[in-house]
Amino acid sequence: MMTPLYTSLLVLFLYMNNAPSSCAFNFYTLMAGQTLGTGDKLLSRNGKFALGFLQPSISKSGINITSSQTLNTTSPNWYLGIWFNKIPVLATVWVANREEPIPSHDLKLTRLKISGDGNLAIVNLTGTTESVIWSTHIANRTGKTSMNTTRVVLLNTGNLALIGSPSSNVTLWQSFDYPTDVLLPNAKIGWSKVTGSQIQYISRKNLIDPGLGSYCTALEINGALVHKGRRNNPTDVYWSWGSVKSSTRELIPLFNSLIDMNPETKGLIGLGYVDNSEEEYYTYRLHNESYNLFFLQDTFGGQIKLIVWSQAQQSWQTMYTHPASPCTAYATCGPYTVCNGVSYPFCECMQSFSQKSPQDWELDDTTGGCIRDNPLDCSSKINITNKSTDIFHPIARVILPYNPDIIEEATTQRKCAEACLSYCSCTAYSYNNSVCSVWHGELLHVKRNDDIESTSEDVLYIRLAAKDLPSLRNNKKKPITGIGIAAIVVSCGLLIMMVLLIIISRNKIKWFGASSIYGTQGRSGIITFKYTDLVHATKKFSEQLGAGGFGTVFKGVLSDLTTIAVKRLNGAGHGEKQFRAEVSSLGLIQHINLVKLIGFCCEGDKRLLVYEHMVNGSLDAHLFESKATVLNWSTRYQIAVGVARGLSYLHQSCHKCIIHCDIKPENILLDASFFPKIADFGMAAAVGRDFSRVLTTFRGTIGYLAPEWLSGVAITPKVDVYSFGMVLLEIISGRRNSSEAKSASSNHFDFFPVQAIRNLHEGEVRSLIDPHLQGNFDLEEAERACKVALWCIQDDDLDRPTMGEVARVLDGQQMVAMPPMPRLLATIIKSSDDAASV
Repeated sequence: MMTPLYTSLLVLFLYMNNAPSSCAFNFYTLMAGQTLGTGDKLLSRNGKFALGFLQPSISKSGINITSSQTLNTTSPNWYLGIWFNKIPVLATVWVANREEPIPSHDLKLTRLKISGDGNLAIVNLTGTTESVIWSTHIANRTGKTSMNTTRVVLLNTGNLALIGSPSSNVTLWQSFDYPTDVLLPNAKIGWSKVTGSQIQYISRKNLIDPGLGSYCTALEINGALVHKGRRNNPTDVYWSWGSVKSSTRELIPLFNSLIDMNPETKGLIGLGYVDNSEEEYYTYRLHNESYNLFFLQDTFGGQIKLIVWSQAQQSWQTMYTHPASPCTAYATCGPYTVCNGVSYPFCECMQSFSQKSPQDWELDDTTGGCIRDNPLDCSSKINITNKSTDIFHPIARVILPYNPDIIEEATTQRKCAEACLSYCSCTAYSYNNSVCSVWHGELLHVKRNDDIESTSEDVLYIRLAAKDLPSLRNNKKKPITGIGIAAIVVSCGLLIMMVLLIIISRNKIKWFGASSIYGTQGRSGIITFKYTDLVHATKKFSEQLGAGGFGTVFKGVLSDLTTIAVKRLNGAGHGEKQFRAEVSSLGLIQHINLVKLIGFCCEGDKRLLVYEHMVNGSLDAHLFESKATVLNWSTRYQIAVGVARGLSYLHQSCHKCIIHCDIKPENILLDASFFPKIADFGMAAAVGRDFSRVLTTFRGTIGYLAPEWLSGVAITPKVDVYSFGMVLLEIISGRRNSSEAKSASSNHFDFFPVQAIRNLHEGEVRSLIDPHLQGNFDLEEAERACKVALWCIQDDDLDRPTMGEVARVLDGQQMVAMPPMPRLLATIIKSSDDAASV
């Protein structure tokens, strides 16, 4: 199912336009011999669309002003375009002369007319000379035709059509075949199998320049709908959909049903797909013609948006954005910038750099990026005795740029910095895990990483002139490693402050030995433990409950006889990350289906977390270990419901959406009544409500990872949905999804989801249930759980439900349809069938 479609004010509209002056003439048809000049309009019969000359402009109240300069926000040029005629805020949906703008001083001499060869043309009339600015440039399909038989009509769909003689009524040319950046209802995006030409949509340059921009969306010959760059690297595909013809056909009705599931979009549009001998294309139609709606390509970041006009609010509303992060496309912010991907403005200059063109930035064209405030001190003669005075400034918590050069001989951070200084072209370095990476030339595609797991290893050291940071001049002889030490000290200090703020905010500062905190539920102040007290409570860490990649868990007992679980984390690095992640996540939230964090210990390099003890351990032991007690169906089903509710709370009810990132049976703990609680938040990430921040550090466990972790797209809460679906299949079957099956001839791996989708479609759900249950289960619940699980593991995150929907379906409050075959499973089945036929 689809990512929740949300409505927000579109404060940054593609561009608004100065309304033409009071119309001299309104036409429904432009005939031969007639001309359309400034102020004239060609109207559609329904009055919804108008064609005329316009001058793009933006309102300063409509954008986020980022500089103090007074800018002229009106284009000096004019264009022939189509706009919504009945909406007070003019929105252009098509432009003819994108690359042939008309200067203001030429406007009075400019006309739209049908030329002598039957083409529609924009001409400039200077004396007796007539120059063509733009033309449809068509060869008449029916042979030579007089201009007297050609006419131009603006159809009710917003399609401008050049039509031949009344007797033939042939459409010689139409604007729907040459779109700009807006996909109107009934228009196409596809390609002709006859000519090989594509109908593609290309973004504009900026808010007042509709010229060809940096991004395009098109349907490839292989059937994939792709969104890619046009300039920096045209081969970069930022997202792709439907590359397999059979799966594409199956996804169309699914997409339409998902649109209808959201109350904001119910009954709004219907997606269509056509593939015949002449052409292949996507299109969509409006179920309610009163709507003013379109898809468009935004300038910034190459995002696609579904936009609807709100009559009540008298503004455009964004219903859907893809990709979620504006930082997905390569180098959207230009050189020497950092893209934050969370809040507008998304681009900012690096330290001691300034916007190259503030005017362009005001218009959301940041491709020019930033320039240095002061030149570097660099000479081709730099050597041991003639060192550069340049310094380095750290930018912490960023995703490093692409394609660094590795300096193998630089084995320390000091040597790495010196290696960079030895090259005039070197502009930055990073030293991480004993690897020295340097970058030459302009720094591109640096992205802010506000992930709670980020630490000092994700630091980019940019090269600056000494005069940029005068306060550091006196310290330039100190070892560069001092920066790293200072960063660690500051990090620890900030961590302690963060924990103290959590404690203060709860107004329940409790210390070890205060038995009052172990009272009734809800009195859960976080405790700061001393290391010696935890050593005593765990009997010197003698009773181990479990172990994982980040640390080991031990059983303990407090002085008031409360049983606890103490996780002793590994040393620096990942252990530190998990410590911060757990405190940041569990320290601020409480839910009946989330494990309770009682306290922590942070002494020197020791990091320990103290949780409530869960008597029945983790779910995996009860599902997969032969000696464990078999969980009955009712218990399994309630475990699934509880986990769904816990994840729904994390995704939808916290101040920030928390993505767990590692849902698996080992991280689902069971209390004395086998009530489930989600644990281990060491990989969790808190993101904004628009889920727009891209997580790049690989997280999770093989077997439960959503496909998008490998594809590089924005990570949303749907990765938890996928993992939950895989866990739910294991709850149903009582076995690992991937297991080795032995036969007389060979060993092979049996992937249970393949069997699950096959049997579900064939109505054979009974055979999927754990045989240890001996047929004692609720068939209706089992079928419902299977459907939910297979919806959750759909390849595209848009096809997966939210965890709130999952919880409602499992509770029986919402119906669930039969899920389609995921493309990955279909591929596995086909490969298996092909192998069997050999």
